[in-house]
Amino acid sequence: MGDLMGRTALVTGASRGIGQAIAARLAAEGATVIVHFGTDESGAAATVAAMERAGGTGFAVRAELGVDGDVETLFAGVEAGLTGRPLDILVNNAAAAPAGPLGETTRAQFDHLFAVNVRAPYFIIERALPLLRDGARIISISSMATRMANSSQTSFAMTKGAIETMSKTLAAQLGPRGITVNAVAPGATRTATNGAVFDVPGLAEQISNMTALNRLGGPDDVADVVAFLTSDAARWVTGQTIDASGGLFLGPHL
Repeated sequence: MGDLMGRTALVTGASRGIGQAIAARLAAEGATVIVHFGTDESGAAATVAAMERAGGTGFAVRAELGVDGDVETLFAGVEAGLTGRPLDILVNNAAAAPAGPLGETTRAQFDHLFAVNVRAPYFIIERALPLLRDGARIISISSMATRMANSSQTSFAMTKGAIETMSKTLAAQLGPRGITVNAVAPGATRTATNGAVFDVPGLAEQISNMTALNRLGGPDDVADVVAFLTSDAARWVTGQTIDASGGLFLGPHL
C-alpha cells in the first residue's frame, strides 16, 4: 500500500475508461474509493472488483448527472457509505461526450454537455466541502481540446475550458483550508469504450506522429498523474492544469 492508507476518495464516472483506472490506482494506494456511475452498473461492479484485486476497498454509488436532484442523489449514497468519515479526495471525471460542430449541435445537446461537464462538477464540489477535510485534494479531468482548434468539439472544449477556470479560482478560494484544486488534461487516450474510434485506418499512427512520446495514451497514463496530485509529494501544487497528453502537438517529429 502507498500514500493514501486510511483516506477516502470519490471518483465520478468510474465505471469505465479513465475513471475506472483512477479508482483502481487510488485503491491500490490504500484509499477507500467511492465509485460513482450513471447507468453502467456492471462496469461499476468491475471497477470495485479491480480495486479489490489491487488490495483496496470501496463501494459503488449510482446517480445520473445533469438532471434535477443529481447532486443530492449522489451524496445520499456517498454519506451513507462513509458512515461519518470525512472525504479526502474528490475526482471529477464524469463527462458527456462531444456533441458535434457548430451548426449540428442542438440546444438540447449543448445544454446537456454543460449540465454534466460544468454544472455537476461545480455543485458536487460545493456539496462536498462540508465533508472534505482540511488538506484535501480536488482534481477535475479536463482535455487537450482546450488547447487545439477542433471544430467537431467546440462545445465540449468550452465545457473543459470552464473546468480549468473553475479549478484555478477555487484553488485560491480553498487555499486557506490547505485544499489543493487542480485539473488534468489528457490527450488522445485509447480506452475499452472508445477503441473503435482509433481503429479507423491510419488514425492512431497519425495521432502518434503528432505526439512527442509517439503513441496513444492509455487510462493508466492519466491515472498515474491523478495519483501524483493526491500524494503528499504534490502538496505545493494547486491551481494548475497538468498536461497528460504525452506531448500532443508540441511540434513535428524531425
